This record gives sequence, C-alpha cells and structure tokens, in this order.
Amino acid sequence: MGTAPGTQPATSPVRRLVLLRHAKAEPPSELPDEQRPLALRGRDQAVKVGAALAEAGLLPDAVVVSGAVRTRQTWDLARKHLGEPPVVYTDDLLGAMPRGVLAIVREVDPEARTVLVVGHEPAMAGTAELLAGPGSADDAIAQVRVGVPTATYSVLESDLAWPEWDRRQARLLTVTRPTS
Repeated sequence: MGTAPGTQPATSPVRRLVLLRHAKAEPPSELPDEQRPLALRGRDQAVKVGAALAEAGLLPDAVVVSGAVRTRQTWDLARKHLGEPPVVYTDDLLGAMPRGVLAIVREVDPEARTVLVVGHEPAMAGTAELLAGPGSADDAIAQVRVGVPTATYSVLESDLAWPEWDRRQARLLTVTRPTS
C-alpha cells in the first residue's frame, strides 16, 4: 500500500558539529593557564579559520566557547566572518574529556543545525574520534587519533537530534587547518 503524496515522514535535517581547537597561544608563563592569550601568529590563524569556515559554508547557528582567554580571542577574531550567532561561554570545556564535550553539545538549541565548539586539546580531537562512525573519512579519523594542531577544525554530521548524538553516531567528514 502506497503513501499518499505529502504524507511522507519528514526527514530530520542534517546537523553539523564543528569542533575547533583554539588558535596558537602564548607559551606558558606565570599566568594561570586559562589566562594565556593568543600569540601574534594565533591572531592571524583565528582570522583565517573564520574565513575558511565561512568559505566552506559552515556558518554556525550556535556557538559554545571555553571560558579561557585564548578560546574567547579565537572566537572574537573568527566571528568577523561568521555573523552573530548566539554564543555560550563555559568553563566546563576547560579540561573537559570527550564525554563532557558531548554532554555540552547535547544541550544546545535543538533548532541549531550547525554548532561550533571552540575548545582545547585533547578534547576536540577526542570528541571527534568518539563520535566518528560509519561513513567517516579514513584520513580524518587518522588525524583525530593523533590530535589536532592549533586552529584546526573537525566537521561531523548526523541526522540525529543533538540529545541523541553518541559514540560512533556521526560521520567525521574532514579535519581542516587553514594555511597559516
């Protein structure tokens, strides 16, 4: 028996998660780690990563940024290319493990289709590895297994609602680092 036209179940829109490691920070000093600012090279990286995200069509509907100075500065410089989406700053990303990052992602606005998380290593690569399931790019999986350099972002997608994202439930499409 066929389905009447117009009564097919709606397909859930694809959700994209972009996990960005902050740009290059100043080396450790007498400052507490969370207060380390971006280095000059990092400022340049942050602007380039914002342009690269925009060029790739990865304009976020929601952004989650670690409370550390270097992540805030990375977002402030990158956002010049990315509009003014709602932003949540959270210290919960400082020292977070992948499951902690995933818990934060599950709480984002359910209407958001593209979410950008600006955080730290090893959590950004670890979260990408945790989520990468069938259909993921082999080269991207290999990269996140060893970690990602500064100003590098991973793009994952899934048809699942944010609260349903879990281990091996997304496709890791790419790991990208704009030229610095």
